[in-house]
Formats: sequence, C-alpha cells, structure tokens
Amino acid sequence: QVQLVESGGGTVQPGGSLRLSCAASGFSLGYFVIGWFRQAPGKEREGVSCIRTSGGTTEYADSVKGRFTISKDNSKNTVWLQMNSLKPEDTAVYYCAVGHQCTWNPDNFNPWGQGTQVTVTS
Repeated sequence: QVQLVESGGGTVQPGGSLRLSCAASGFSLGYFVIGWFRQAPGKEREGVSCIRTSGGTTEYADSVKGRFTISKDNSKNTVWLQMNSLKPEDTAVYYCAVGHQCTWNPDNFNPWGQGTQVTVTS
C-alpha cells in the first residue's frame, strides 16, 4: 500500500525554522517526484517545492526561494523540507505527495499524506 506520512509541523515565531519530513512506504522514491504543497484556511492548495528523486533536481515557488530547502534520502524513502526565516504567511497545512513531474498543479499528484500544521505567529 502506497502511503506518505508527514511530520515535523508546529508553532514557531516569525523568523524561526521547522523541518518537515515525508516518509514514504509501499514504493521506492527513485522513480517519482515528491512535491510539497500547502493550504491555508480559505485558500487553494499551492505548490511549495518539488524534488526529482532520481536526479535530485529541485523546484521552489517564488514565495519560498532562499528560505526553504527540499532534500531526500532514497535509502530512507524520506524527503525533508527545511523551512527557515518563517513568516506568518507561511502558516498552512503542509502536504507531501507523489507525482511523475514537478508541476504546481495538485491534480498531477497522488497519493497525498495527511498533512502537518505549520503555524507562524508571535
């Protein structure tokens, strides 16, 4: 059974950091891409970052470039999202998902994890 489990969310002050994990099971990372998306209340789900697990190339949304870093360890079937210099507008539920190409369209990703809440507040 293909499954993704996110962890690492929490509440931090502006300027703080969090590291999200996406643990995959039921398949090998090396044949897919893993995308991180987020959804804030009342807003559409938006793409944040993506990594091609076979080659390691990455993509970032403009809103997080220079602050977020995506990485992977295929041997551990895990992808991480290191989030630094967090802002209140980063507050959202963060999801990881499996896809075949790095795009920002959530419809191109399946399955999804259950999500982890990130709250940035003073």
